[in-house]
Amino acid sequence: MIAALTKLTPEIRQYLLVTGNYWAFTLTDGALRMLVVLHFHQLGYSPLAIALLFLFYEIFGVITNLVGGWLGARIGLNRTMNTGLGLQVAALAMLLVPATMLMVPWVMAAQALSGIAKDLNKMSAKSSIKLLVSGDAQGTLYKWVAILTGSKNALKGAGFFLGGALLTLLGFQGALLLMAAALAVVWLFSLLMLKRDLGKAKNKPKFSQLFSKARAINYLSAARMFLFGARDVWFVVALPVYLASSLGWDHWRVGGFLALWVIGYGIIQSFAPYFTGKRSGRVPAGKEASLWALGLSVLPVIMALSLSTGFYSDTILLGGLLVFGGIFAINSSLHSYLIVSYASEDGVSMDVGFYYMANAMGRLIGTVLSGYLYQVAGLTACLWFSALFLGIATVISLLLPRHSG
Repeated sequence: MIAALTKLTPEIRQYLLVTGNYWAFTLTDGALRMLVVLHFHQLGYSPLAIALLFLFYEIFGVITNLVGGWLGARIGLNRTMNTGLGLQVAALAMLLVPATMLMVPWVMAAQALSGIAKDLNKMSAKSSIKLLVSGDAQGTLYKWVAILTGSKNALKGAGFFLGGALLTLLGFQGALLLMAAALAVVWLFSLLMLKRDLGKAKNKPKFSQLFSKARAINYLSAARMFLFGARDVWFVVALPVYLASSLGWDHWRVGGFLALWVIGYGIIQSFAPYFTGKRSGRVPAGKEASLWALGLSVLPVIMALSLSTGFYSDTILLGGLLVFGGIFAINSSLHSYLIVSYASEDGVSMDVGFYYMANAMGRLIGTVLSGYLYQVAGLTACLWFSALFLGIATVISLLLPRHSG
């Protein structure tokens, strides 16, 4: 494999290394989330208690994206990416303790480490693409970002299925041990092969420059926060618990459905350029972001109404969630392209890190609300909040630059 990589151009070689790292990390991240949700639901934890297990994961994701972008600009994206891989191995190892030691604070601490790892890895991967594509090749930039993002989410979906399957086949600790060993091999390979100075800013940024001063990036970050809050308010805790408790699905079926959802979402993300302007020879801008967010906001309303009235509720819910995944994928891919396009090339990780801080904040809000709302009012309330958040994202997107360039 190393010999084959050396024959490629430096840009393609680094792109493949970054993507491979991101893929390996994402597979374990999706599997770990499903393992924790299903294992602790099986132990009798309430939906809110399960949501709180991920509280530090999301909180530290917010902090990591903000500080990680600054670190990436100062020390290089290769170091932040490899640090993320190493921390994920450590997080998996932390959960290998005997069952009697798997208390809530310990699991929350392991999830905190995993949250830091995930966002260091993601910020590094997304920022790297900006540096591997020339500034005037916006169509190529959009395509590469879409492929990276889409393939990552397809693998995250595979990770959900893997988590449910490994929990059934190997048990909680057996699954963790296998994933930790495999990711450790990827980490060692990355330490050897990733370019040493990737992403270092020419002028070392000051810590006071963490917050973006560009209006377009601030508006896009706010829209991103509500977009991902709208997904996770029903997806993270409410939906898996609903499928297991209300529909009586086993681990295989829950993991399989969520895997199908995220894999389909990832595949559509990869082809997002074809839906948002490539056929007409242009790249998208704020106008497209607001229109796609508006279209997405209709779906949770339909699903909530079907659950409230009982009108083919399960059929409309499951079908609606699949359609939601497709349209959400296009929204997400559009945002991922826009942030890389808006970001300044010198110290790109600063702008990307700020944007993904908002993304993590949306996940944090969505995760906590997912457990709380489901426990007190059921899945219908989660879907109404999803519609509200998408309406806010649509309004904010109207403030983005209306045309590309």
